[in-house]
Amino acid sequence: MSSSAGPVLYWERGASPLGPLTAVISPAGLCRLAFPNEPIEEIIGSLKTTFPGATIKEKPGVAREVFQQLQEYFSRRRQAFDLPLDLQGTPFQLAVWQALCQIPYGTTKSYGELAKALGRPRAARAVGRAVGSNPVGIIVPCHRVIGSRGDLRGFGGGLDIKEKLLTLEGALVLQP
Repeated sequence: MSSSAGPVLYWERGASPLGPLTAVISPAGLCRLAFPNEPIEEIIGSLKTTFPGATIKEKPGVAREVFQQLQEYFSRRRQAFDLPLDLQGTPFQLAVWQALCQIPYGTTKSYGELAKALGRPRAARAVGRAVGSNPVGIIVPCHRVIGSRGDLRGFGGGLDIKEKLLTLEGALVLQP
């Protein structure tokens, strides 16, 4: 039996106001933050595609800093994250994810606005696909991207979670 040539990835579940989140840490940093609706089997399956040959293990305490910063975010004491990330994607995806990090707390941009900011004004759909493949939602704030009419569009954690995050940030005011 040959040994694995891929990295060792460690995962940990942590409580949040949204439900349990799963953080996955690679040797280079946070590579996945999964929402409560994602079973660990699916998370591991996607990681094995992204990190061929990886060994994936649960390790309590490995994501302490991730969950600390998330707790600060949920209690409105943090507006930006300062964590090492290990994002694996195409050059276009990486550019989109970097652009997401430039959207300030409490504000939103449409997919079209994000495409224009990237110098690709006709690529709103491609931007949408890249936003949808963001592996570290909340940390890379894909929830801040909305439809051109201000409507909430797809979100990996579900539209209810997207709505909660935007409401938390004051970017969405719910009508009584």
